[in-house]
Amino acid sequence: MKKLLLVAMGLLFMISANAQTKEELKAQIAPKKDSIQAIQKRVDDLQAKIDALPGWKIGAFGTIGGSISEFNNWFAQGIPNNSSGNIGFVLNAFANLQQEKFFWRNSANLNLSWVKLDDKDDPMDDDGFREATDVFNISSLYGRKLSEKFAISALAEYRTTIMSNFNDPGYLDLGIGATWTPIPDLIVVMHPLNYNFVFSSDDTIFESSTGAKIVADYTKEIGAINFKSNLSIFQSYKSSNLSNWTWTNSFSYTLWKMIGVGFDFGLRNNKQETLNYIVNIAPTPNPGATFDSIDNELQTYWTLGLSYKF
Repeated sequence: MKKLLLVAMGLLFMISANAQTKEELKAQIAPKKDSIQAIQKRVDDLQAKIDALPGWKIGAFGTIGGSISEFNNWFAQGIPNNSSGNIGFVLNAFANLQQEKFFWRNSANLNLSWVKLDDKDDPMDDDGFREATDVFNISSLYGRKLSEKFAISALAEYRTTIMSNFNDPGYLDLGIGATWTPIPDLIVVMHPLNYNFVFSSDDTIFESSTGAKIVADYTKEIGAINFKSNLSIFQSYKSSNLSNWTWTNSFSYTLWKMIGVGFDFGLRNNKQETLNYIVNIAPTPNPGATFDSIDNELQTYWTLGLSYKF
C-alpha cells in the first residue's frame, strides 16, 4: 500500500512539475513575440526609407495554377470516359524610376490559361488544350513633379490578346494630364486629354475616340505578402458605347523561400467586345445585333494556385 501511495504521489509531482514548466515556457513566449514584432517594424521602416530613395525599383511576382484528371467508366457523369486538365499563369512585373524632379513607372500584366476535355468515346472531339484566358497589358507613365504629391504626366497604355487575334482588337491609350500620389504605393492618373486608338479588322463595331483616362494603381509588399491592384478607365467623349474599364487584382503570400500561394481576379466591361462576340464569335452568331439591342455583360476571371516571387 505504501508503495502504491508513493507511486501515486510521484505521478502527481511529475504532472505538476510538467504543467508548471509548460506554463513557464508559455509565459516566456509572449515577450519574445513582442520583440519579434518590434524588430519587424524597424525592418519595415528601414525598407520604406530604402524604397523612397531615388533610383530604379524592379520586381515581379506571379501565380501558377493547374489540374489534370482522368475518368474511366465513371457512369455517374455525362462523359464517363474522359481526360481533362487546365493550366494557367499570371505574371506581374514592374520597373519604376524615382528621381527628385520626375518619375517613370512601367508595368506589365500577362494572364494566360488553357483547358482541355477529351471525350474518349468521341473520336471527332478535340483532345488538345485550347486557350481559355488571354490578357496582355503594358503601360508606361512619365511625370514631371510639381510637388511631392502632384505631377504633370503623360501615359501610354496598350492592351490586347497574344495567343489568338493579336491586336484584333488592340487598344492603345495616349494622353496627358495630372498624376496624384497620395501615398508612396498608390498613384492616381487623371488625363482629360486622351485618345483611345482601337485596332481591329471589323471597323463597323470597333471605333477609336477621344475621351478621359483614369488609372489607379496600388502595389504593396508587406513581409511575405505581395499585393497589386490596378483600375483602368476610359470614358469616351463621343459615346458611352465606346467606353471601357478593367480592374485586375493580384495577391500572393510567400510560404517558403520564393514559393507561396497566389490568387488573381479581374473584372472588365467593354461593350464593343461584347457586340463583336455576339455578332462574329458566339456559337450562334447574331449579325443583326446592335449596341442598343445587347446587354453589356461583365467579364470576369480568377486564378488560384502556387505563386513565385522573382
